[in-house]
Amino acid sequence: MNMMNSSIELLKGFVRRGRTIIIRNIMKLRFKPYRNPTIVFESFQGRQVSDSPFAIYEKLKNNSSVNCIWSIRLSQKEFCEKNNIPYMIRRSLKWAMSMQRARVWVINTRLPIWIKKPPYVQYIETWHGTPLKKLGLDIKKATMPNTTTDMYHQNFVNETHRWDALVSANDYSTNIFRKAFDYHNKFLEVGYPRNDKLINSSSDEIRNLKQKLGIPSDKKVVMYAPTYRDNSFAAKGEYLFKMPFAIDKLLEKLDENAILILRMHYLIIGQLDLSKYDGKVLDFSRYQDISDLYLISDVLITDYSSVFFDYAYLKRPIVFFPYDYHEYKDDLRGFYLNYETDLPGEIAWNQNQLFNLVDESLGENNKPSARMESFYKKFCAYNSGRSSESVANYIMQWLKTTA
Repeated sequence: MNMMNSSIELLKGFVRRGRTIIIRNIMKLRFKPYRNPTIVFESFQGRQVSDSPFAIYEKLKNNSSVNCIWSIRLSQKEFCEKNNIPYMIRRSLKWAMSMQRARVWVINTRLPIWIKKPPYVQYIETWHGTPLKKLGLDIKKATMPNTTTDMYHQNFVNETHRWDALVSANDYSTNIFRKAFDYHNKFLEVGYPRNDKLINSSSDEIRNLKQKLGIPSDKKVVMYAPTYRDNSFAAKGEYLFKMPFAIDKLLEKLDENAILILRMHYLIIGQLDLSKYDGKVLDFSRYQDISDLYLISDVLITDYSSVFFDYAYLKRPIVFFPYDYHEYKDDLRGFYLNYETDLPGEIAWNQNQLFNLVDESLGENNKPSARMESFYKKFCAYNSGRSSESVANYIMQWLKTTA
């Protein structure tokens, strides 16, 4: 039986390698674009149908003059079929052909460098967060698997030089992206399309979201959303994470009317066993739209993740828990902001401080602090609530002028 299983795995590996060779060769060829302009959307390397590309897709999906299609991993097939979203499986033959014959790519991370961008393609990069931690060329020592610092830098620049337009949420991001990405093409300084929902949602819509997610309307919600660690990898593109605080003790500190929801970074693998918490802790790491989770949350706990830049649009309390601060700052990434003075919330340096700050943040009379108001003016200034419409209009205008 073991020999048979080994033979099957060898055969699967042979098929995968053969398919990869075929796809890469297709990518080297040149085709005419589809007669009906096609727009390809992709989020988090096909792991989700979400984020700013989805907000833009929502504005264009009913436009009969374009064809919209999602690049997804097999895990997202059921979601797309359930929601009537056109899709193709990433790295399939259909995907290879569609990428080459599309007119526009709307992506929120990086694409494999071996994908050749045809001259008639407009590559719009929405990126996936306002930077706190160092990015791209600003990372002095790359600790990711299967790369060196020089290789990482070169691959990053090779990718960013393919972008035709880059969405930016604020002047701060534009300045960092220009240097860290060595990016010299067009900026779309319109704010992140995914944040339109944070600006436009009503209290009734938030109550409906809670009901949809199975959370009683009278419950206070604490969300924990950490980032990954570059040196805690399981494999390329997959990282491990260990819960840095005692969930039981946090629940003891909080009122009976509070629950904890978890939203892990998309690169973190593995799931926690939450069965013993009897519904008081819920894992929404695989939930497509993190904006929904922001809207239902009363306080955010994070570390170095850029989620707090988006959550600040709501002017709700944020508690920072940098349990490995000096290692992360000095050895892994480093920061663009002064972490100890420039954040829009309080910092907990140990578990007890964390539990007390979260408990205080759930108080009834929590008005935005002066620190939060100042942060909002600097980082959330592009708050028209029409960012997705702005990018959609840019796409349609570009298609019209290049027809």
